[in-house]
Amino acid sequence: MRPIFVMVKCEPGKSYDVAEKALDTVQQIAELYSISGQYDLLVKCYLPTEMDVGRFVTSELQTLPHVKDTLTIITFNAFT
Repeated sequence: MRPIFVMVKCEPGKSYDVAEKALDTVQQIAELYSISGQYDLLVKCYLPTEMDVGRFVTSELQTLPHVKDTLTIITFNAFT
């Protein structure tokens, strides 16, 4: 499993709706935060190593109702 982070920009006033729908429908989500700045939500997902990141983001996250934009951060190493 590898973690990715996706920042999500929502339509005005819809970030809580997007968060609720995402948690109900996307099983790969490990953590989801509301954030300040250009984006509204920060989503941490764990994907199987063979899963296509681009296909996951475009089919599972970008298609959620009221999502306007996403920014994906792919991880390489975890330093603990």
